[in-house]
Amino acid sequence: MSDRVYGGALVTSIEATSTTVQRGDIIQLGGRACRVRDLFQLPQGAKQLVFESGELLTIHTRTRLVVVRTLRRR
Repeated sequence: MSDRVYGGALVTSIEATSTTVQRGDIIQLGGRACRVRDLFQLPQGAKQLVFESGELLTIHTRTRLVVVRTLRRR
């Protein structure tokens, strides 16, 4: 499902894993939307996500998250 938001940006909701999560993804955690500012690779395929708020989230290779991603125009 893709939707247009204010400003004409095209966004979509997708399922992301530790291998597919990207900077700029927005993840809903505890009712709050958190934007990924940075990522760090950890042993065994895990990743540590750093949000714009400064909070951290570590995800395992089997973790599945629904994220909102802004699609880039080509």
